[in-house]
Amino acid sequence: MTYQQTIDYLFEQLPMFQQIGEKAFRKDVTNTLQLAQLMGNPHLTYPSIHIAGTNGKGSTAHGLSTILQAHGLKVGLYTSPHYRDFRERIKINGEYVTEQFIVDFVAQYKEAWQSISPSFFEITVVMAFLYFAKEKVDVAVIETGLGGRYDSTNIITPFLSVITNISYDHQQILGNTLPKIASSKAGIIKPKVPVVIGERQEEVESVFLEAAQEAQSPICFANEHYRAVPLVSNFTHTVFDIYCDGKLKYAALNANLTGNYQQYNIQTILQAVDWIPPHICQIEEEKLRYALENLKALSNFIGRWEYISTSPRIICDSAHNEAGIQLSMQQLEQLTYRKLHLVIGFVKDKKLSQVLPFLPKNALYYFAKADLPRGLKADSLKYQALLYGLSGNSYASVTLALEAAKQKAQPDDLIYVGGSIFVVAEVI
Repeated sequence: MTYQQTIDYLFEQLPMFQQIGEKAFRKDVTNTLQLAQLMGNPHLTYPSIHIAGTNGKGSTAHGLSTILQAHGLKVGLYTSPHYRDFRERIKINGEYVTEQFIVDFVAQYKEAWQSISPSFFEITVVMAFLYFAKEKVDVAVIETGLGGRYDSTNIITPFLSVITNISYDHQQILGNTLPKIASSKAGIIKPKVPVVIGERQEEVESVFLEAAQEAQSPICFANEHYRAVPLVSNFTHTVFDIYCDGKLKYAALNANLTGNYQQYNIQTILQAVDWIPPHICQIEEEKLRYALENLKALSNFIGRWEYISTSPRIICDSAHNEAGIQLSMQQLEQLTYRKLHLVIGFVKDKKLSQVLPFLPKNALYYFAKADLPRGLKADSLKYQALLYGLSGNSYASVTLALEAAKQKAQPDDLIYVGGSIFVVAEVI
């Protein structure tokens, strides 16, 4: 098969959460264990960091991998979902997995895995693990896909676990309370493996403390030690003063990240860095600063509070749940513009009652359906948005919606594109 035929096979033949939702999710890692065994358990051949959480997983994963890379290590990075190119999921030092490896991988194993009946995600996880092993990475940074305990990535035993924060998302799978969601994500805590929690949240802190105690794992909450204070930002970078335990540790740290919420991710990244064992990497401030200042170029990181135009300003952002949308809308309120235009779309299983109340009523809306089966129809979104005082027109595609916004917007207006990773994927 050609590369395109191989990708089509993966998308069409295997159950895929991105396309069909919870039907593709299995509360069991047996398939992944069987697939890994089939390939010689590649995940056991290199040390790893495991990252879970509701928001900030991708930023934290890219930040940690880039810092390790800047210290001369060969770093594998597995994240999901992808935006435009399947290969975004599997990278080594910012370089995508080769097309040839994917073709050869599927050709070699597709008959053997028929009896296992794996999902799309299970296949991509073991594909990443095998690629990292064959390329002999020094360390891998592995982001969970959904939840933690039953996530396919949870067959690894890392040297460090990181859980960014907890908010409402995927309740139909993870549970409809924050403690239930936290319990799922706490499932990545392994016996005697240190765990960094990004934020101490009163409603869920006991879940993590109890899980860590049971596993005899050292635990800390990043925001109790680190405080990132934003000083100034532009279209590409934010400068922070970083305090650790009340003392200035990194003055004017220039990070290639934008969006106010990144201050929480920076805190988590820096706390996690402190807990990287010296035998893995001895952190040097100069290299850490270089990594964060050049994060996107070094890691191919996209889609988070990303400016794709300056006249009018167009911001794409992947915030898609209650906490993420709330933070993004708060930041929009801090910007200056003549008129705000929102190109918005969601997936069908999103609880709109948890996100629509945070959207501004004084904006012009362009409702769109993301180009995937799980995409919520634009007319349905338009109708439900009206119940919250949000008015605008519906469009057959995200591209058409953005084009309409650009035609209507004046140079000093602001266009925000978001609501779903899959909406952003169509315009970046």
